Order: sequence, then C-alpha cells, then structure tokens
Amino acid sequence: MQPTTTFPDTLIDQFGRRVDYIRLSITDRCDFRCHYCMAEEMTFLPRDEVLTLEECARLVKLFVRLGVSKVRITGGEPLVRKNAMWLFEEIGQLDGLRECVLTTNGSQLDKFAPQLKAAGVKRINISLDSLDADHFQQITRVGDVHKVLAGLDAALSAGFENIKLNTVLMRGINEDEAEALVNFAIQKRVDVSFIEEMPLGEVNHTRENSCVSNADTLALLKDKFSLTPSTHQTGGPARYWQVNGQLTKIGFISPHSHNFCESCNRVRITCKGELFLCLGQEDKIELMPLLRAHPHDDAPLVQAILHGMRIKPKGHDFDLRRAQPAVVRFMSHTGG
Repeated sequence: MQPTTTFPDTLIDQFGRRVDYIRLSITDRCDFRCHYCMAEEMTFLPRDEVLTLEECARLVKLFVRLGVSKVRITGGEPLVRKNAMWLFEEIGQLDGLRECVLTTNGSQLDKFAPQLKAAGVKRINISLDSLDADHFQQITRVGDVHKVLAGLDAALSAGFENIKLNTVLMRGINEDEAEALVNFAIQKRVDVSFIEEMPLGEVNHTRENSCVSNADTLALLKDKFSLTPSTHQTGGPARYWQVNGQLTKIGFISPHSHNFCESCNRVRITCKGELFLCLGQEDKIELMPLLRAHPHDDAPLVQAILHGMRIKPKGHDFDLRRAQPAVVRFMSHTGG
C-alpha cells in the first residue's frame, strides 16, 4: 500500500502564477528532421534512458492530483512511440483533467486519429510549415506534405473540432506563405498559429537572419484579411485574431517580439523525466531517479515538484543576436 501523502490541490510558483498545464514529451525520436528543431544527423536516447509509458502515466496522474487540468503530449513525434495509444487511453479521461491534447507532425494521424478521439483527446495541433511539397521537404529534410494533409483530413473525419496548424516561418524558405496557410486554414475550418523560431540547439543557420517576426506577419495578414483581436485562450501563450466572417482564428506565439512570461502557467517534462520549469532556461528537476527509486511512494516526487515551483524562473531570455543559442538542447529534447 502506498504511504499516505498530503497533496496540495494547486501548484503556485514563486511569482504567484498557478501552474495548471504540463507538456510531456514521450520520445525524442521523430520521422522528420525539421531545421529549427533538430540536426540532420541525430543521436537518440537509448531505451533505458527514456520514461516508460507507465512512468509517463504515473506522472500525468500525479500532476492532475496536484491541480493540473491540461496535459499536452509531445515529442519528437509522439505517435512514432511504440504503444503510444496505451498512454492516451490511460490518461485521456482522467477525473480532473479538462484537456488531453496532442502536438504532432501529422505523419501518423491517418492511422491513429479515430483511436485518439475515442481515447479522449480533445484537441490536436499539427505542425505545417508549408503547403508546397518542395518547401516542405526542404524544411523537414525528409517529410511528405501529402502525408500530413491526409492526417489532417483523417482528424477532421474522426470528429476533431479543435484543430490548430502550427507554422514556423523562416526567411528565404517559407516566409511568403503566411497568406496561403491562412487561406488553407479557412478552407479547412481550423485555426493556425505562427510561432517565431526559438534559439534552442545549435543549427546550421543563423537564427537572427532566419527568424520572421510575428509583428511583420501580422502586418502582412492585416492587409489581406479582415481581422479582429480575440480574447480566445487555449491555456498557452498564443494571442489570437479572429478572421471576420470565418471560423478560423490566427494565433501568434512571439517569444522574441512579445514576451509572454508574465502569465506562464506551464512546465515541461522531457522523455528523460527532466522537469524543465521554463523552455528558455536550464533550471530543471530530475524526476526519473525518483520514479524508479520510489515506485510505490509519490511523496518524494511531490516534494521535488513543489521545489520546482520555488525555483521556476520569471521568464526566458532569448536574444537572437547571440553567437551561441540561448539553450544548447534541441527543441526535440525538451518537447515541441
């Protein structure tokens, strides 16, 4: 029998912000090699250094008991993880969990969309940086845009109503595709968010030159569409504009041009069990050793999580002018 543990019903950080959202990576592996996310030749973690799916489920259940109401499953590409559906079925309908959501590159959705819906997944974010097959392959190095579009259609057919496309615009590659992507989102009756490229991991290009400001993207889209500021919130950092007369909303996640840290309500858990308190900082708590040393006692995990709240930074410190990235780990390590 597990020892009695007193659980707080909310997680409050040192700045008074309530943390009610976790992003859990279940694998560092991916079937794409997007330039802004990972290197072309990656060394992935050995299996024994990755959380088991049972450990992932234990962490989700524990965080929900601590007041977390939204869990996003990420990777790498989470759907390439063997038996990933077991995890969604285990956590998708937990009492107290308002939303179980998924971020995916879409490559596997044509196979898994109906199962994800049945498991209780509420929303899906699909990374889609270009509708042009050549540009898409240039960005992803190996990806097939037609496979992703088929995955989107499968999710729509499965009955998902809350689908969002996530786009990273990069100068010299896809910076001129914002209008086409918004028109596509309108056609599909889904939302779209533009995310400024983040300085995570060493890549083979200069981010100061490649990053497209969301301020510039918004200015361009205001010339093409009738937009109204929206109060719509999904629990994340995006700020939304409604396309007037359409169901589509356009979101902007702007870690450079608009710092969103004052309202941060989230933490990230890597597939190694590292609890990162901020995407743009190195502060972390190692949860895997505690999971494995105390398989039937959550008290040490609770204490570690509460300590994490006490050291959670006020915000990130991204500066594209630096010669070195703000954080050396790749985005695929932390979880997209």
